[in-house]
Amino acid sequence: MVTRREFLDTLAVGAAGMAIGATAKSYAQILGSNDRINFATFGLNSRAYAHLSALGANKDAARLSHVCDVDTTILGKFCGSVQKELGYEPATDQDYRKVLASKDVDAITIATPDHWHTPLAIAGLQAGKHVYVEKPCSHNPAEGALLVEAQKKYGKLVQMGNQQRSSKHTIEIVNKIHDGLIGRAYFAKAWYSNTRKSIGTGKEIAVPATLNWDLWQGPAPRRPYKDNLHPYNWHWFWIYGTGETLNNGTHEVDVCRWALGVDLPNRVTASGGRYQFKDDWQFYDTLVTSFEYDDKAISWEGKCCNGMRYYGRDRGSTIMGTTGSVLVDRDGYEIYDLHGKKTDEFKTGSETSSSDLTGRDSMTDDHFANFIAGIRTGAKLNAPVAEGNVAVTMLQLSNIAWKVNRELKLDTKNGKILGDAEAMKGWNREYEKGWEPRI
Repeated sequence: MVTRREFLDTLAVGAAGMAIGATAKSYAQILGSNDRINFATFGLNSRAYAHLSALGANKDAARLSHVCDVDTTILGKFCGSVQKELGYEPATDQDYRKVLASKDVDAITIATPDHWHTPLAIAGLQAGKHVYVEKPCSHNPAEGALLVEAQKKYGKLVQMGNQQRSSKHTIEIVNKIHDGLIGRAYFAKAWYSNTRKSIGTGKEIAVPATLNWDLWQGPAPRRPYKDNLHPYNWHWFWIYGTGETLNNGTHEVDVCRWALGVDLPNRVTASGGRYQFKDDWQFYDTLVTSFEYDDKAISWEGKCCNGMRYYGRDRGSTIMGTTGSVLVDRDGYEIYDLHGKKTDEFKTGSETSSSDLTGRDSMTDDHFANFIAGIRTGAKLNAPVAEGNVAVTMLQLSNIAWKVNRELKLDTKNGKILGDAEAMKGWNREYEKGWEPRI
């Protein structure tokens, strides 16, 4: 890997071709690199492929210069896709610290397990990098608040991956709602349906030779390796994941609070359970959660083991007001009058599915474009972390409400739980000694 500084030094003495030893294609990638933002992507399973597509869609302004994963099998597979889709090979490493130390990296994207989101984002900020972090931006409410504080302290941009904030039709319909399309909007209902399978009962086995298990665990307290955990099922363990509410509910609940124009609620309730299977899954598979405000409310219903659709959709949001309602999802929107009669609609022409765990789509491309424009020209971010963290904190609080099995009353300034010391224990987490994120 030739750095930009090395390339310019070599070019000055007229020996660039010899020193680089590159093909015409790779040579073209290095030329103009001062005009492109060099990205490093961390965590290369599943959602990282959407990051790859988005960087490809913005290739005139961005270059994927580095990739990092603690599993060499996943790392190698992803590098093959980079070569195939972008026509060049990025630098690779298993250790995030080595990548962050590179002066050639301008910005990072994070698609790791949830327990790494905030610690890695803060490390990136401290290394002077701009950060794109997948939702949820944190594993627990304390981390989210810490990341917002870190962004202010270090001054780099942090965009959260709630990509519907960059969806053109969603921006359009939310603006219309704010302009009075359905009168005063006061209630929003969101849902998610899927048919996830059982993860079974895991067995302790030797750590695969390709996996750096210590780095994978990182900030989390050390546990033995089990055969039903990596690379995806960590989502369903409290120590690493955040459950379906944060995995998918974040998107629609964020749209709901955006449309209603609300921030943190007064009260949170959640009810449900693990009904479909009996296995190692520690969260619910079915959950109904409610967020109550002075004069508005939001509900989210998650059914990740039953694919029953609402309004013919796996997922979506319905915003209700004094004169009508709006149904909006990733594929368009529909407008209804007060009696439920459809009066207008818009369709993108595509159809998304909750079974798609990667999400390569134009929304993500546009969300990256917005992030890149923020870095290059100072454009306003569509989902700065201070904004994205509101929905994340709300849903983390719904997880806490479910765990303690009671209503939570909140301080609407910071989301902290009032008068319930037991529930407040869920505000933070236990860390492996020496791995606590600090700013």
